[in-house]
Amino acid sequence: MEMRGRETTTTIGKDADLVEALRLHDPTAAERLIETYGDRAYRLASRMTRNAQDAEEVVQDAFLAVVRRIDTFRGASAFGSWLYRIVANAAYQKLRGRRARRGELTLDDVLPDFGERGQHRETVADWSAAAAEPSVQAELRIALGEAIDELPADYRAVVVLHDVEGRSHEEVAETLRLTVPNVKSRVHRARLFLRERLGQYMTARRDPRRGKAPPATAMAACA
Repeated sequence: MEMRGRETTTTIGKDADLVEALRLHDPTAAERLIETYGDRAYRLASRMTRNAQDAEEVVQDAFLAVVRRIDTFRGASAFGSWLYRIVANAAYQKLRGRRARRGELTLDDVLPDFGERGQHRETVADWSAAAAEPSVQAELRIALGEAIDELPADYRAVVVLHDVEGRSHEEVAETLRLTVPNVKSRVHRARLFLRERLGQYMTARRDPRRGKAPPATAMAACA
């Protein structure tokens, strides 16, 4: 028993005092939680929802869940990792709720068109050289953000957690309660869509007849 206690304390690490305060319902614990993790939680929620109001609601819901469920935290992982999963799952549920209200498109509606052997029906332009130019990279970051906005909720969640936040397939699967093969499939399909949208952006950018390249969201209406 004593050995297990030492292992739990070591895993919790720097957050041991905060966890204990939450368990004891210390009046200052919630404020300390916000001070310690508020900014990081909001950044994650904002990246996943791409909406300031939704992100604020996600953080509030997630922190309430942390306070209510603190007794379920056993120290098997770092407290920050446990909280991260709660925030990510709350953001995922927010995205799914938004999809239900808006009748969101499926990824099949917006993916590029492939032939029977899995190849693009249309020639795919190679814009990797142009993308290396510093002046273009800032534009591409904006276009990428807009393309991520277009992703259906289930795909946006996995690509943000895996490709933006750097979480492993296994971590994403655990956070979103999916299988690892399911996560890998969604990441792959989401990347296909994002590359297609960035390709459209770069093609329009190079076309002198179009002048300034339209944002990805504007092109979505014509896709």
